[in-house]
Amino acid sequence: MFPVEVPALLLGSTCSDPSGTLVEAVCTATGPPGLFIVLVYSFLITFILPLPSEIVLPLADQLRLGLPLWANLTLVVLVASIGKAGGSVFAFHIGQEAKESGPVVRWLRRSRFDVIEWSQSKVVQLSKKYGYAGLALALSVPAFPDTLSVYAFSVLEDDYLKFAAATFVGSVGRFLVWIVVVRGGVASL
Repeated sequence: MFPVEVPALLLGSTCSDPSGTLVEAVCTATGPPGLFIVLVYSFLITFILPLPSEIVLPLADQLRLGLPLWANLTLVVLVASIGKAGGSVFAFHIGQEAKESGPVVRWLRRSRFDVIEWSQSKVVQLSKKYGYAGLALALSVPAFPDTLSVYAFSVLEDDYLKFAAATFVGSVGRFLVWIVVVRGGVASL
């Protein structure tokens, strides 16, 4: 529960885990096992944990794979994006099952946070208007939890492959936006 200092990729922020040791494990991971931790974390944050995906970027500074920093960063972005796409497909499947279940939809409408009403928000309207490209664009927004967007979109569409591709592209886009806008570009690494 104590903050773990991470390299400057997140502009001097600290990496602390409010929920236990998962984020701490991500923040301190190294080597190939570190990439596996990134994969699992990215999978989980997409369908169940509303935690930031950008927290994996500092691993590029500490992976110890014998590669240049830009190659480590590329690996982290690709592995995290694959994990997020996998988690999104899992959430998509849950959404497809929920769509078939009248009691689930009724429960969601009565719940404290009305997911059905939320699905009419700007993010999902963007996705509805522009389809899977809109979903990818919506998922490219840094620091916005993917979980709600993924679930809301999953009840609107039904193509697993397009959904996986859109979430992968959106994840890569999100990391690139973070690197370019927040960090100032890969060249500054």
